Amino acid sequence: MNIDVKAAPAATPEMGAAVPTIAKVGVIGAGQMGNGIAHVCALAGLPVAMMDVKPEALDKAIGVMGRNMDRQVSKGTISAADKDQALARITRSTDMAALADCDFIVEAATEKEAIKHAIFKQLCPLLKPHTMLASNTSSISITRLGAGTDRPEKFIGMHFMNPVPVMKLVELIRGIATDEPTFQAVRGLAEKLGKTTAVSEDFPAFIVNRVLVPMINEAVYALHEGVGSVTAIDTAMKLGANHPMGPLELADFIGLDTCYSIMQVLHEGMSDTKYRPCPLLAKYVEAGWLGRKSGRGFYDYQQTPPRPTR
Repeated sequence: MNIDVKAAPAATPEMGAAVPTIAKVGVIGAGQMGNGIAHVCALAGLPVAMMDVKPEALDKAIGVMGRNMDRQVSKGTISAADKDQALARITRSTDMAALADCDFIVEAATEKEAIKHAIFKQLCPLLKPHTMLASNTSSISITRLGAGTDRPEKFIGMHFMNPVPVMKLVELIRGIATDEPTFQAVRGLAEKLGKTTAVSEDFPAFIVNRVLVPMINEAVYALHEGVGSVTAIDTAMKLGANHPMGPLELADFIGLDTCYSIMQVLHEGMSDTKYRPCPLLAKYVEAGWLGRKSGRGFYDYQQTPPRPTR
């Protein structure tokens, strides 16, 4: 199923162009998002080249994928043979040259624009002319990222939701230069992965995070101003709005640094004070209390059950 936020564009000559084939996928970044993207691509039958500068991150990613696939096997959604074949399709390297024969590459590095530009600057000279590029950015301008490459017409935003193997949505974001064949090829890839696509215009934070992260930021303001405790705020939203996870618990799951970065992008991109990051969110990030991944955020995960930190 595909959900567009506006009517389809008028026909143009490029719409008649052949849709490129994606036979091999590259993934840059072996963290939470990168290993999830590699996971679903490999299970869909695609060879995957996964690259990260840290060999230990690559080793960890394979372990995480194996455990996540084991859960799928136990639930009966895939077979043990499916798991073994999928893991065999994934190659790992710390050398970006290992991506040279890919038809499509997704960058899933940290949410810092300078880092993403540096990656694409190093990557582009290694690629075949037809190779398409995507960023899994959750908030940064696709037009601006694409303009920093040698192929802005073959550059697109492909924003997966976390955790990738579970969440069904992929946001597709065209930059101003993204051509129709690239868009159709990437939408076809998302469908092959069993995902539903929502097409967003290239505005700060796109659709999901434009709505979700300001809600989280407002919950942090409510905590900061003493409107309610961590427990009260999360309980109120779970039981009062039927949310499966409270906003502060969700912030810990996403990563407080990621939430803060998205709010900064929104604040700078929209020039509107309603998107100002909460000072308390900034303090948590400064303290290194980033949520689940650091062991402590709005909850302390070094205890069972996790205990609120305020």
